[in-house]
Amino acid sequence: MFRNLIWDLGGTLVDTYPALDAALAGVVTAHGGAIDVAEVARLTRRSTGEAITVLSGRFGIPEEAFRDAEAALKRRWERDPAPAMPGAAALFADVRAAGGLNLVVTHRDRASATALLDGLALRVDGLISTADGYPRKPDPGMYRVLLQENGLDAADCLAVGDRPIDAEAARAAGLTAATLESAAAPVDDEAEYSVETLDQLRPLLGLARG
Repeated sequence: MFRNLIWDLGGTLVDTYPALDAALAGVVTAHGGAIDVAEVARLTRRSTGEAITVLSGRFGIPEEAFRDAEAALKRRWERDPAPAMPGAAALFADVRAAGGLNLVVTHRDRASATALLDGLALRVDGLISTADGYPRKPDPGMYRVLLQENGLDAADCLAVGDRPIDAEAARAAGLTAATLESAAAPVDDEAEYSVETLDQLRPLLGLARG
C-alpha cells in the first residue's frame, strides 16, 4: 500500500485536456482546415509541444498560432480555472485524513500552478516546478528533490500522471507510477498501473471507494 501521492497537474489533477484540445482544433478550423477533436486528443496526450508541431506541419499553420491559443487559454484559466479531475478533491481529502501527503510536480510555472490550485480549493502539501530551475520531465530531478525535501521513502509514494514522460521520470526516481488514461486516448508508457478514473487508485492506497 502507498501512503503519499505525487501528482502531475494538468491532465491528471486538473482536467485541462477538453479545453486544450478544443483550442488547438479551433486554430485549425480558423485557418480553413478540419480535424476531429479526438485526433487532437491523441496528440496532446503525448505532449502539447508535439501536438503543436504535428498540427503545424500537417496544416501549414505557424506554430505561433497554436501557442498563442494555448497562452490565451492559460490566461482564461487564471480567471476561470479548468475543473478538478472527477474524484480529485475527495481523494485529496482522504489521503490527508489517512496521514499521507499530496504533492505536485509540474511543468507549469509556479504562479500559474498555484493560482489554478487555489481557484479549485486544492491545498497541496508541496509543489515543485520547472520554474524553480529544474529540467523538464522525463528527467527525474523534480521527483528526487520532492522526496528529499519531504523526507519520504519512494516505496511509500505513488506517482500519478497522464503522459509517458510522467511515468518515465517517476520510475527513474525509484517511484511506482500510475497513468490516468482513457480508452479514447490510450497511453503507451512504463507505468506499473493504468487507471481510467482517480477512484481506481484507492485500493492502491488502502482507501475505501469514494
